[in-house]
Amino acid sequence: MSHSGSSNERTPLKHDASREPTVEGRASDARLDSHEHYEFGGPIGVTAMMAFFPIMMYYFWICLRFYNGSLVHPGSFSDIGPFFGRMWAHICQDAAPTPQAWAIYTGLMAFELALAFIMPGCKQEGLPVPSLGYKTLTYHCNALWSFYATLIAGVVLHTTGLFRLTAIIDHFGEIMTVAMIYGFLVSFIVYGVTVALGKQMRMSGNFFYDFWMGACLNPRLGTVDLKMWAEVRIPWVLLFLIAISGACKQYDTYGYVTPNMAFMVLATGLYINACAKGEECIPQTWDMFYEKWGFMIIFWNFAGVPFTYCYPVLYLASQEPETYRFPTVVYILLFTTLLTAYYIFDTSMSQKSRFKMQMQGTYIPRWTFPQLPYGTIENPTFIQTTHGNKLLTSGWWAYARKPNYTADWIQALTWSLSTGFASPIPYFYPVFFLGLGPVLRVGSMEVYSWRILVYSCIALWIEQHVRLL
Repeated sequence: MSHSGSSNERTPLKHDASREPTVEGRASDARLDSHEHYEFGGPIGVTAMMAFFPIMMYYFWICLRFYNGSLVHPGSFSDIGPFFGRMWAHICQDAAPTPQAWAIYTGLMAFELALAFIMPGCKQEGLPVPSLGYKTLTYHCNALWSFYATLIAGVVLHTTGLFRLTAIIDHFGEIMTVAMIYGFLVSFIVYGVTVALGKQMRMSGNFFYDFWMGACLNPRLGTVDLKMWAEVRIPWVLLFLIAISGACKQYDTYGYVTPNMAFMVLATGLYINACAKGEECIPQTWDMFYEKWGFMIIFWNFAGVPFTYCYPVLYLASQEPETYRFPTVVYILLFTTLLTAYYIFDTSMSQKSRFKMQMQGTYIPRWTFPQLPYGTIENPTFIQTTHGNKLLTSGWWAYARKPNYTADWIQALTWSLSTGFASPIPYFYPVFFLGLGPVLRVGSMEVYSWRILVYSCIALWIEQHVRLL
């Protein structure tokens, strides 16, 4: 990495600075847009993960639903066969896709897609895309108004009795199965259409690996960028609705909502609102700029995020409130930690994305709620890289390399802590997140999204265990 002047110099941003990458940067981009080596354990690793994720999701759901959150296992060697028989019976009896489950999940997808077309919003330019000759794509950002419309629709459906939101928790296993089917189905359709149209890029030649990574970079349906739509409108909206469903279930059962469940409603609500109100920042991310829309992203957005990050909600909804009641001071500490971590997460993400917009000359203030202080840096400083990019060194980024990920992980940890320590399953999200540490990658691309890094951890683990077999 080259710096402007000395190694410690931080240069004020000049808005007329060149936006073009250097010769070295173009060479680096050319390498990024070609397949040079396998990641995630190669074809074996990605195939194992495609098989492992659904099994893992069913197993954790069964443990929470039928065994009070205990990690159930065969009682003896002779019990191995009957154990798998019991697991299969749970899936067949309580997670088989029903017409109601298909209607719930398909209805939400269709509703969110329709909102993406019709709701008002702002236009935002993305980063220059090397594979398009450094052209920029325009993104229609209307997730916030779509989220508000979803809230109104949910209230109307629930209060009128047309659709009780408690049905999401009551039919969780069935809906999860439908979501996983959609994850596989959409992945196959997108891959097949992209290859048929000859628009695939960065292919390895191995079907399983290419199916996992994807073939299409910028999937669009009219004005809707499907990759951005699926990243915000499906996983985080559904996760929030699952939390609301858990709260409604508690209210119907006990006549009140526990502080723990209210905490999860607030936590998931803050997250989806942050994604929606700051949607114009998403086109500046690595996901939009580089990641192809393959099974890795599609399955995790359609099924993985909403049906695994919700484990604290499932646990709270299935247990008696007495089993996780805390002293008042603990609740104060939990809520304070969540709100503090959220503030740092929100503003650090905003600082970085708006810095990129300032660098491109595309930043336009957007007055969505809430606009937190310190979200935009006036006269930011940076370090120049050999690529031609600029690394922000102002705001939170002057004190930590990844303040957004740190704050995000603390939020995830508070979600789990809201359940206590009786079951390890609600801690899946922060443990999954923390797994990125040992395989952190830096280089010309600076950093992968935390999701990809966690996948790398799982791939390494699977690869090592496959070698031992």
